[in-house]
Amino acid sequence: MPCDGHLKTGLLDIRSSTCSLPSMAAGMAAAMAAETAAEGEAPPLRLPDLFESGRQILDEVEAATEPTGSRVIQDKVAWGLEALAKAEAMLAQLDLFSRNEDLEELASADLKYLLVPALRGALTLKQAGTGRRREHLQQAREHFRHFLTGCQHYGLADCQLPPAPAADDDAEPAAEPEDPALRSPPPVADLLAMASQRQAKVERYRRRKALEQRLCVLKEAVESGQAEDERVREYHLLQLRRWVSISLDELESIDLEMRVLRQKDAVGEASTSQAPTPERPPMKPFVLTRNKAQANVFGAGYPSLAAMTVSDWYEQRGKLGEFPDQGIAQTPLQFPRPPQRQESQEDKEEEDDEQALHRAREWDDWKDTHPRGYGNRQNMG
Repeated sequence: MPCDGHLKTGLLDIRSSTCSLPSMAAGMAAAMAAETAAEGEAPPLRLPDLFESGRQILDEVEAATEPTGSRVIQDKVAWGLEALAKAEAMLAQLDLFSRNEDLEELASADLKYLLVPALRGALTLKQAGTGRRREHLQQAREHFRHFLTGCQHYGLADCQLPPAPAADDDAEPAAEPEDPALRSPPPVADLLAMASQRQAKVERYRRRKALEQRLCVLKEAVESGQAEDERVREYHLLQLRRWVSISLDELESIDLEMRVLRQKDAVGEASTSQAPTPERPPMKPFVLTRNKAQANVFGAGYPSLAAMTVSDWYEQRGKLGEFPDQGIAQTPLQFPRPPQRQESQEDKEEEDDEQALHRAREWDDWKDTHPRGYGNRQNMG
């Protein structure tokens, strides 16, 4: 293939040649490598290397356990986006995909390059930035729509693309009452549309799971390079259909997040436009510590300090005569008895004395006739 060292001349020669598309890509890569080698620079990466690098980085980012906003992940995302951007620019230079071609005219090895816009969109969503989230969402939306448009052209996507955002989407949305009971119910048409969208999403999910099972079967043979051309073509077509389902779900998520961001911005603008609330006087600082609490309870700092001890107070009250019987054992008071009750009590005491004297005499007589051990005559040794 003739090559004069100039990129544009090389492109014209490649387009005018009658060789196949893979040979054209190889010729362009060889021409670029020869040109850079002549200048003393390192040869640039080839299109397959750029594509595989971007896809591998996306797999690593999705499988990583570190936060998406970490420095390591963001560096990988930047490298992947740079590689995929170079791959897409190289595809545009090679004019590998044309609107005048059908799916059957594309080489099996070139089908995977249709995934470049989808991979760029997925990596764009992984970018972190507090003030650039809306910009990242818009870029990812453009990449996914570009991918779905190309798949529709080749008959790989039989779905309808979500409508592009209108110019008035950035306007402030109508304010809704905070109370859900005061909100107007959605019309029937919206409910039917929501139900149909949900059903379509469930159906896409089922198809995606079936595609992933088939891809797992073909993946080892294709990556090892031992698969036939038909198997390689089937593998890449399944990958494209899988990413069609992923792109549709991502577009719905992007539209929902964009709506939330617009509402958030509207609420922030409304809050800033309102009159500032009057500043309250600063509160007096207070400290709750163990020593402070103990001091308040046990004395220091307590509003009513003790003036004397309990013993001092008791002695003071005793000196004032408020405790006249302190320390003196008190005997029960003897009240005078009535005369009749007193006589009956004396008679009872005399009777008790006579009975006790009689029992004592009978006991003495019994002991005289019954010596000690008298009743135990059977057990004598």
